[in-house]
Amino acid sequence: MHIQDIFAKGGPTLSFEFFPPKTAEASEALYETISELEAYEPSFVSVTYGAGGSTRELTHDLVVRLKTTTSLDPIPHLTCVCHQESDISSILERYAEEGVGNILALGGDPPRDLRSYVKANDAFQQAADLVRYIKRFSVSGNHPDRRGFGIGVAGFPEGHPATPNRLKEMDYLKAKIDAGADYIVTQLFFSNDDFHDFRDRCALSGIHVPIIAGIMPVTSTKGMERMADLAAGARFPAKLLRALRRAGDDADSVEKVGIHYATEQCSDLLAHDVAGIHFYTLNKSHATREIYASLGLRVARPAAV
Repeated sequence: MHIQDIFAKGGPTLSFEFFPPKTAEASEALYETISELEAYEPSFVSVTYGAGGSTRELTHDLVVRLKTTTSLDPIPHLTCVCHQESDISSILERYAEEGVGNILALGGDPPRDLRSYVKANDAFQQAADLVRYIKRFSVSGNHPDRRGFGIGVAGFPEGHPATPNRLKEMDYLKAKIDAGADYIVTQLFFSNDDFHDFRDRCALSGIHVPIIAGIMPVTSTKGMERMADLAAGARFPAKLLRALRRAGDDADSVEKVGIHYATEQCSDLLAHDVAGIHFYTLNKSHATREIYASLGLRVARPAAV
């Protein structure tokens, strides 16, 4: 379903993110998670794309499997890094043939081996360039939907790590919208004040597309460090840190604190008319299911057995 139709249904969207597994064991765990979360009938699910396109085929295979074997509507990530126009065109053609309706267009992370990576060699220097190319592909009539792909882009409530000038940051975001993006999904954040301010600054910059809030609950102290790495830096408010300190080394208590904090975030976002909430699941379902239950969001139908 095109993202415009998803938003047209009204009410906030609720969605999940998965990453493609690399081992048989990880695959089994992921499909158990998918079985559990499919019952919640999310508005869509997104599938990540590894640094430098390292999971290109894994991402494609997971997207196709979700589309053909579940009721979920998958949105694949696509990045600029290490790609030429021919690469992106081939990927878009395959997704169009398979009836995938939407793409999340991102700048992307560089490959781990930075010695062999030269950004100047990438055909798309900024995410706006990738959005523009996807839009051009769509206009050419290569997609079964006359509107072509719905296009999402990333937003950064705490500020983009590569753009310390916050005024230029909004200019770059506006450029992605002007290039044809339909909506924004934010990076994870832990202070709703950052999100509300970001949304207000978007409006002042003439950005009037839906903005979906990205939420990732803390489930372990070790995971906090990984979160900061994933987000290229994340602010952990003192309120959250104090609660985690009280939990100490008790893993169950740490997880409960993280889920409770994320639930409070979601409750506040819903009370302030957020366009949607996107849960970064890390391929696990427990935290998301607990948040749903605490918010009074009921499972839509029984989980598959």
